[in-house]
Amino acid sequence: MVGLGYVGLPTSLALVGSGARVIGVDIDPARLDDIRADRADLLDVDRERLRDTLRATDPALRLTTSIAEIADADTVLICVPTPVDRHLDPDLTALRAACAAVVAHARAGQTIVLTSTSYVGTTRDLLVEPLAARGLRVGQEVWVAFAPERVDPGNDGHRQELTPRVVGGVTPDCTARAAAALSRIAPRVHRLGSPEAAEMTKLLENTFRAVNIALANEFADVCRDLHLDVTEVIDGAATKPYGFMAFQPGPGVGGHCIPCDPHYLLWQLRGQRREAPLIETAMRGISARPRRVVERVRDLLAGSGRTLLGARVLLVGVTYKPGVADVRESPALEIIGELVRAGADVGFVDDLVASVRTPDGATLHRLTDHTEREWDLVVVHTAQSDLDDAWLRGQPMVLDATYRMTGLPRREVV
Repeated sequence: MVGLGYVGLPTSLALVGSGARVIGVDIDPARLDDIRADRADLLDVDRERLRDTLRATDPALRLTTSIAEIADADTVLICVPTPVDRHLDPDLTALRAACAAVVAHARAGQTIVLTSTSYVGTTRDLLVEPLAARGLRVGQEVWVAFAPERVDPGNDGHRQELTPRVVGGVTPDCTARAAAALSRIAPRVHRLGSPEAAEMTKLLENTFRAVNIALANEFADVCRDLHLDVTEVIDGAATKPYGFMAFQPGPGVGGHCIPCDPHYLLWQLRGQRREAPLIETAMRGISARPRRVVERVRDLLAGSGRTLLGARVLLVGVTYKPGVADVRESPALEIIGELVRAGADVGFVDDLVASVRTPDGATLHRLTDHTEREWDLVVVHTAQSDLDDAWLRGQPMVLDATYRMTGLPRREVV
């Protein structure tokens, strides 16, 4: 396993649970130290199981920073981050480095499976062609496929062991070998005809979600203008047993998938002088959502004769979704940054997060005395399971960015 992050580590443990012996490679020694010492923020990982695995006399999971050790593996899975840069273009730094290292140490007889989300053609560009340049015949001496990661952090109902996978190999034999490896941790593996089909499948999955979230946000704005409760409307539509799938509005999107993956497709289309107007509009709307939250804070304060300058604003929950200790691309970071720049006195509370760093580089630490302070406005950004409804009911003004905090006496929505 090349890459032991939020996806690579739980996948490694799942493989160990299937009876496999896993070499876990990560170039960051601090990451490995944190995993060994149980200091890492481990999403979807059974900590006790991880500790027992690593402390065994002959551990089935061996951690190393040496990529050369992949030579001992029959199957190599590449699972590294594929974010976007500040221009929303793909940042392929980690992926290019990982693939180049794997190619340099690959040997005949191995199956190599790329799982990191990327543009269509990545598998051929970064693995197939370089392997061929080394003299390794793909489909005869080494077998290469793309099988996109599928994880839903914090959702026990969709653990990897319960989630079907798709795989597309360079040849039918490549597909079959990769499918055999994945079948150890997936209930079903759906075979596609090429790596490109599998790459586009992943982009479709997350672009579908992004577009529908943008639509839900737009409906939320329209419903507010028409004095309707958007959650009531969505819940009503969700009673239809066919042709409708409920998506929820919110303060924006975060994590390593939805805010990033559609931009890989848009970037590729721009290079081909093609357009995808619907996707482009949806992503612009999603990107603008945190600023919309700040505008609502400003408007609500103005209604009580206040400005953002000096206003005391508390964010409740800063992770990108409930139940995960992950603030990557969380809308809360931009919201906090915008409020601070406007001169507001901003604090946050979230039992899963000790501190956050805004896009401007400012660091805020979690408050432990927020219930003892007075706030001009409270923004519910993430509804964590331990949310104190009783305390919220006593606040002078609550902006519910989750749209689900019904029953609050002075509740407004974005």
